[in-house]
Amino acid sequence: MPQLFQSGMVMQRGKAIPIWGKADAGEAVTIRFNKKEHTTTADANGKWRIDLPKMKAGGPYKLEVRGKNGEVREISDILIGDVWLLSGQSNIDVHIERVYPQYTTEIDNYENSNIRLFRVQNETSTHGVKDDIRPTSINWKPLNKQNAWPFSAVGYFLGKKMFEKNKVAQGIIVNSWGGTPIEAWISEDSLKADYPMLIKKTQMYQSDDYIRAQMQANGAANRQWDAILNQNDPGYADAACDDSQWTTINQNNWAWRGTGSVWLRQHINIDKEHAGKPARLLLGTLFDQDITYLNGKEIGHTYYQYPPRRYDIPEGMLHEGDNVIAVRFINKYGAVHFIPQKPYMLCFGDDRMSQNPMPKDVIPLDANWKMHVGAEMPQCPGGDVSLQNLPTTLYNAVLYPLAPYAINGVVWYQGESNTGNPAPYADYLKKLLGCWRDRWNDQQMPFVIVQLANYDGRQQTAFPRPITAQPEPVNSGWAQLREAQRTVAKADARAELAVINDLGETVDIHPLRKKEVSERISLCFDRLLYNNKVKLSPEVVSTEVKDNEIILTLDQPIQSGKIETIEVAGTDGKFVNATATAEGNRITILSPLTSPLSPLSIRYAWKDNPLQANIRSLSGLPMSSFEITIK
Repeated sequence: MPQLFQSGMVMQRGKAIPIWGKADAGEAVTIRFNKKEHTTTADANGKWRIDLPKMKAGGPYKLEVRGKNGEVREISDILIGDVWLLSGQSNIDVHIERVYPQYTTEIDNYENSNIRLFRVQNETSTHGVKDDIRPTSINWKPLNKQNAWPFSAVGYFLGKKMFEKNKVAQGIIVNSWGGTPIEAWISEDSLKADYPMLIKKTQMYQSDDYIRAQMQANGAANRQWDAILNQNDPGYADAACDDSQWTTINQNNWAWRGTGSVWLRQHINIDKEHAGKPARLLLGTLFDQDITYLNGKEIGHTYYQYPPRRYDIPEGMLHEGDNVIAVRFINKYGAVHFIPQKPYMLCFGDDRMSQNPMPKDVIPLDANWKMHVGAEMPQCPGGDVSLQNLPTTLYNAVLYPLAPYAINGVVWYQGESNTGNPAPYADYLKKLLGCWRDRWNDQQMPFVIVQLANYDGRQQTAFPRPITAQPEPVNSGWAQLREAQRTVAKADARAELAVINDLGETVDIHPLRKKEVSERISLCFDRLLYNNKVKLSPEVVSTEVKDNEIILTLDQPIQSGKIETIEVAGTDGKFVNATATAEGNRITILSPLTSPLSPLSIRYAWKDNPLQANIRSLSGLPMSSFEITIK
């Protein structure tokens, strides 16, 4: 039977429940469930399927599957409730461990055996669809801190929220892969007619010998590069190292564009009160790889740029007087730098794990560091084979095998990897919704599309900082992709848009407020499944032009006052900032244009990081960015 069928599983209430697997061709298969037996025969290919009748929420139940020779597969502790499939890229992937400092008390004090977690194991296929997914370590585990630690934070909080609302078992299936484009999640049949070059791109990687050789060569190159680096780096972790003649840099406006290793050291004085106490070092977020030492001993190592650096210092390691923090950066591409607006400090006390609120007893780090190059290196050769980024490979390997497992709805949270070319995204997204519904043979399958959060990618590339805001109109790739998400959701009667352009972080593509994201998703499912009168983010329902005023009528009242980030363009297509005010369910825009107003285009929050955007419903939900044309 497929990997999804394991003890502890949750099956969907209120729908027929498909049970399927493989046997010998022509073999009789009998299922016993809830005191009833159901029998079928495997087809010529050995495939069999039985659809159990609809059931109400409840359990636990036991499922027995018996073959003709008397062998029995028994699956126990089955609950009937609601099952949700969450998919996309790394913002679905972000684990409870990453967001824990935001919600320490809640995560520490909550567990619920009626919420079960399932994580699909990553796999790719360039050779067509697979019958099943790989075994996974998170296979219908009950929700508690230990099981949730390496599990999706969005999935954790969504399961909790939906259980609180509906009081039935919740099954959360997470199927995501960081950095992947939407094309990887779409079927070949959906892409080949309109995008034949995408299919040819995947076909280039259908040689297993080539892939194996490329991966081996890439691994060998990396190992050799690391070995030469370590042979030539003198190492400056020792507390006794004399750094008095090193260059002083300020982390807020420093970047090292070399390849190899560079060392930073900072002396910090610890008073008698804090000496010997356990602590946590918050070292913000760094680019790219770091090994961090305290007084010559390693306290943490992070292998890539995105995770926050939170390194625990055991009792007795900090001594009174001078202590030395040394950071060894290892860089193979880009520019070494610190991410601004992140916490850089030593935290003490019982609340040192928390960042919401911040701990009461902290010693801030100095922004100034001593810097010295360890070993400069040539560029590391290699050509990584990232099969997960190729069209169709994830649909084939990890999406296709999940069907027809009965689910209640899908969360699609992806798009960051497509912002460089947002033009085809709306079409891709329509195709994804279509081919997934086809796979489940359910054209009414509900989708919640999580819109991209606010983020300023320039933080990764522009030095020195600080980076100024973008007060003038810009043609934002992030806004274009958000618009694709908005228009597709609006045109699909079984899709809703979760707007989160106020929950992002300027400097972090992985914002931490995942509980709030899940609350927005749950509201969308409320509207799709339970109560179509639920109010979501405000939307424009009509427009009117009167002289030099443009009036937008919304589907609900919004918070009154001056509106920011409204732009208007006339026949020349050049957008300029406009003054606008809100009252009731209307927005009045004073047109700054002197040219004819027809056709007229209006944009709102059209930026990567629209911090000033302020249209909100009376309940506080933000409005999506949009572009509309009045003819």
